[in-house]
Amino acid sequence: MLTNNDLEQLKSKTISQELIEKQLQQFQSGFAYSPLQKAATVGDGIIATTPEEENTLIEKYNLAVKEGLDTLKFVPASGAATRMFKALFEFIQSDSSKQGELITQKPYNDFFARIKDFAFIKELEAHLNKEIDPADISADEARLIIETILLPDGLNYGKLPKGLLSFHKLAQAVYTPVEEHLKETAEYASNGTDGKVHFTVSPEHHELFKDQLNKGRKPIEEKNGISFNVDFSFQKQSTDTIAVNPDNTPFRQEDGSLLFRPAGHGALIENLNDLEAELIFVKNIDNVIPEYLLPETVKYKKLLAGILLAKKEKIFEILDELDNADSGNINNTINKGIDFLCAELQMNRAKLEALSQDEKLVLIKDKLNRPIRICGMVKNEGEPGGGPFWVNQEDGTSSLQVVEGAQIDPDNAEQQSILKASTHFNPVDLVCYTKDYKGNKFDLRQFVDPNTGFISEKTQNGRALKALELPGLWNGAMAHWLTFFVEVPVSTFNPVKTVMDLLRPQHQPEH
Repeated sequence: MLTNNDLEQLKSKTISQELIEKQLQQFQSGFAYSPLQKAATVGDGIIATTPEEENTLIEKYNLAVKEGLDTLKFVPASGAATRMFKALFEFIQSDSSKQGELITQKPYNDFFARIKDFAFIKELEAHLNKEIDPADISADEARLIIETILLPDGLNYGKLPKGLLSFHKLAQAVYTPVEEHLKETAEYASNGTDGKVHFTVSPEHHELFKDQLNKGRKPIEEKNGISFNVDFSFQKQSTDTIAVNPDNTPFRQEDGSLLFRPAGHGALIENLNDLEAELIFVKNIDNVIPEYLLPETVKYKKLLAGILLAKKEKIFEILDELDNADSGNINNTINKGIDFLCAELQMNRAKLEALSQDEKLVLIKDKLNRPIRICGMVKNEGEPGGGPFWVNQEDGTSSLQVVEGAQIDPDNAEQQSILKASTHFNPVDLVCYTKDYKGNKFDLRQFVDPNTGFISEKTQNGRALKALELPGLWNGAMAHWLTFFVEVPVSTFNPVKTVMDLLRPQHQPEH
């Protein structure tokens, strides 16, 4: 099936023939749905903290930072903002005779009525060389405004990544998500003098990100008395996946070459794996707020980090004791490990007690010597996103997982009832610890569940194809991590999925 030219193409992308054959088989077999056991809820998989506990845990994190804890913020920021402007693209693609009527309907009437409230208004008016009057916008002017926002001759927002768009304004200053992430880093992911941030970007946007940083970082550094160490990485070509025709045969381009596609954010586990920091905060590029709203976000980021450190201490203590225990106290340490597995991972005590001493030792080390992640979870108020669940594992145990709706069998009434019982959703608010109890960095690729990928239907030049997405970064790519869910308030989750989200109160200046 693969030609010599195909093999040369694979070699140039450092993709093995065996991997391609496996991917082609996955198109044939598909992916199994996640076997949900039950929804994770407060007190049953989701931790809720008291004010006293919060103060103690935040202080634990602050103290660790003072003592030299190596922290970093990891921000997935690749991809263009095209979907953010879907409605605006639909407007300029519509029949011009209908646009006069469209500007009186949602969301366009709201968009134009409040156009002065967007942070990019000054840039827009500069391109138009005029001041916009929201009360007097004709259909022709509406079209010109939208084209100026979206197209290359104007702001080019239809092609730029979200990280480079003007999101917020404060007095005369305008801030992109890049600067807002720097401000956050200064508050909770730095040692007070240095802060490390890592953005994953597309190669074609790399220079634009560097230019924006050169323009925006200095005032933030001076205000906070901090120096930022910012670096970038690209999604590796070796993580691209082969595309196929609807009949699952390789999709070939006009020149006969195979078509490969980026495999979704799950491919970024490779980028995360390359980082050397001890404790890593993960947050999406579009989940930012103006500076005046930062205190609550900072509080809960530090809380998640404090919980991670508390869990890590318990886990590392057990593993250290297992290494150093003699015959006289080994059983006490084993019992401590079993207590942790039962309390935190809901493992069956009777089954554990039935194991031999050697089997207990192997099991405890296997279950506890893993990367650790703390995931903030928000009460479900109708926002899209995956949810927290207890999921059945192949070894007969269950584990906490972030599961997307598409991973749940739509035809299984029992599974759908578990989905409906879910009280929280995933806002992508993670704190990760990627070193073991001996200080060695884990190979994060060893903790991915390859059976949690996803097949989607796409088109290329009008031709139908099927694409393979790798297990999501916070789904299957972290499936075999030690996972703990923590309830955080919805005020910490402020994503910008559409341009209209920028008009929400939490993205507007302080009044």
